[in-house]
Amino acid sequence: MSIVRVKEEILIHAPIEVCFDAARDVGLHPQTVWPRTKQRTLPGGRLSGMMEKGESVVFEAVHFGVRQRLTSVVEEYERPYQFVDVMQRGAFRYMKHRHEFEGSEEGTIVRDILEFASPLGWIGKAFDRLVLEAYMRAFIRYRQRELKRIIEQPYTPGGHMDNGTASSR
Repeated sequence: MSIVRVKEEILIHAPIEVCFDAARDVGLHPQTVWPRTKQRTLPGGRLSGMMEKGESVVFEAVHFGVRQRLTSVVEEYERPYQFVDVMQRGAFRYMKHRHEFEGSEEGTIVRDILEFASPLGWIGKAFDRLVLEAYMRAFIRYRQRELKRIIEQPYTPGGHMDNGTASSR
């Protein structure tokens, strides 16, 4: 099986715990992905709140014009440094998403490492390399930017709460 790996990171001006919790918030997730996907959570897993180790979530979304369902389970969890969700059911042959968080002087480095493989042998491998790798990279980058926008609203650069006295950014 040929696995594609997409790795992206972004600096968010907020404490590591805030970034970690926002990334695992099931209710926030649909607000941080492309609106055209019409992503929503479905019964069969956590519907709202923050994912914990061993919990599953079922997302439904439209990708490439096809409505798809994906069930993932959080298999690794170390608050506030990392969690890993792994696809249990869905369109991929294999998918694993590692979310890493690293504190810095300016806030938190949020890193997403997505590994995936499509079914259908050589056709799936070609689709992964020619289309899906760029698509998933753009998807992750969009989600990171939206998380950053939402999380940073109440914080100043450096990750400190804005008490109204900080100058605007």
